[in-house]
Amino acid sequence: MSELNNTSSNFIKSIVKEDLATGKHDQIITRFPPEPNGYLHIGHAKSIVLNFELADEFGGKTNLRFDDTNPLKEDTEFVNSIKKDIEWLGYEWDGYHFASDYFDEMYDRAVLLIKKGLAYVEDLSQEEIREYRGTLTEPGKESPSRSRSIEENLDLFERMKNGEFGNGEKVLRAKIDMSSPNINMRDPVLYRISHTTHHNTGDKWCIYPMYSFAHPLEDAIEGVTHSICTLEFEDQRPLYNWVVEKCEMEAKPKQIEFARLNLTNTVMSKRKLKLLVDENYVDGWDDPRMPTLSGLRRRGFTPESIKQFCREIGVARADNTVDVRMLEHFIREDLKMKAPRTMSVLHPLKVVITNYPEGEVEWLDAEINPENEEMGTRKIPFSREIYIEQSDFMENPPKKYFRLFPGNEVRLKHAYFIKCNEVIKDDAGNVVELHCTYDPETKSGTGFTGRKVKGTLHWVEATQSKEAEFRLYDSLVLDEGRGNDFLDHINPNSLEVAHGYVEPNMVDAKPNDKFQFFRHGYFNVDPKDSVDGKLVFNRIVELKSSFKL
Repeated sequence: MSELNNTSSNFIKSIVKEDLATGKHDQIITRFPPEPNGYLHIGHAKSIVLNFELADEFGGKTNLRFDDTNPLKEDTEFVNSIKKDIEWLGYEWDGYHFASDYFDEMYDRAVLLIKKGLAYVEDLSQEEIREYRGTLTEPGKESPSRSRSIEENLDLFERMKNGEFGNGEKVLRAKIDMSSPNINMRDPVLYRISHTTHHNTGDKWCIYPMYSFAHPLEDAIEGVTHSICTLEFEDQRPLYNWVVEKCEMEAKPKQIEFARLNLTNTVMSKRKLKLLVDENYVDGWDDPRMPTLSGLRRRGFTPESIKQFCREIGVARADNTVDVRMLEHFIREDLKMKAPRTMSVLHPLKVVITNYPEGEVEWLDAEINPENEEMGTRKIPFSREIYIEQSDFMENPPKKYFRLFPGNEVRLKHAYFIKCNEVIKDDAGNVVELHCTYDPETKSGTGFTGRKVKGTLHWVEATQSKEAEFRLYDSLVLDEGRGNDFLDHINPNSLEVAHGYVEPNMVDAKPNDKFQFFRHGYFNVDPKDSVDGKLVFNRIVELKSSFKL
């Protein structure tokens, strides 16, 4: 049983409970129906969690169905990526279907509408259809094609199917009400001509059903009881019900709308995400800056953190925008007990400890995770030469600066106190090396209480550390870029690449291993570029946030 049971109720769950209690359904069936024209994003995760866990809670079933009615935009690459994402989240579908599995039945149902005088073949162009449709304040007007006989419409529709007309020459429209206040009911298009090879059916068809016609039929054919979708489909619900009724479908699915997920500092549109990919603003659909599930996975987010985030934001009827820091909160919560702690230096500055014996290497004890003692300890080397962060040294520091500066003493994490005695610069005046001394009496873990220092620095030993690349991410799109001009608001600082060092035990790190680097945040071994001995780490999230749940 899923964790959805432990959350508060919502209006969709209340509807399901009532339908089961009144005997309307013996078992609920939900579905997740993506169009295979792009990769799934975090908004789809909300729908996945809702559909699968709702069915699971009430002992029902969930189908995975691809709404592949537009061969111009769809591809098996997207089919495979969607399946991988759902499996990665940990869900198993009961039925596995394609809209294209039902093309024969959809055609027959369209013929039924024609025979009932409820559909006709249209000669008007797309622009003329739009002009005839009217506006929100003005009714539409009827097409000259609307008065065609049933026999002529049947003949023309069959000829459309047989490929006798070119793209755009004709469409099949429903005959409903051109004066309806709901524009969706003003004789919507049901079929269009597209001489395009389909990824699943090949060249069998040159006419394809519109989504608004296909989707209710798919739900009804599969016996879906609750067709859960986002609010933008609310105005199409009367058409959804009309198609199910007039096509004489045995099952009567109920369409229920909920608010889609909006996140700050990102875009949640497959069209916009595809544009980012096509225009090379990002390194593919799985770029760690993308809100796609493949991008979040590559960055280092876990299935548990994403699912818990989706559960926590809940299901509502009103649109709202969720702070992305809430998603970051859940990955911190998930990793704080799991991720090993280790040290890394992203912008190295060499330190020579002049009074430490040359050639000697000492192995120090360090806890793997202080919040989870069961993870044990690790050994880290210490010697005469180490690296610290450049930002942890200032030659002329301000007041209350407690890190390293000439004459000041700090603690090295897991090691000793050191004092800066000399600053080495290059010809340009840049600090390139520090000469320090250490106090052997101050070793961590020995209980030294002789004096205290206010600063503690992380570091790595210089001779055995491993080179690594660190990718530090920020928001890809700034929040004011949520409109159509979002490309004008791409964050030029969304990626910073640093080259530094990690502890020598990191040589065994595998793709998607996750670590907390002291003071830097949580990082994931990049599964794509961290190969052939090259270590690449993606920062998942920084350590702290001001966000409060």
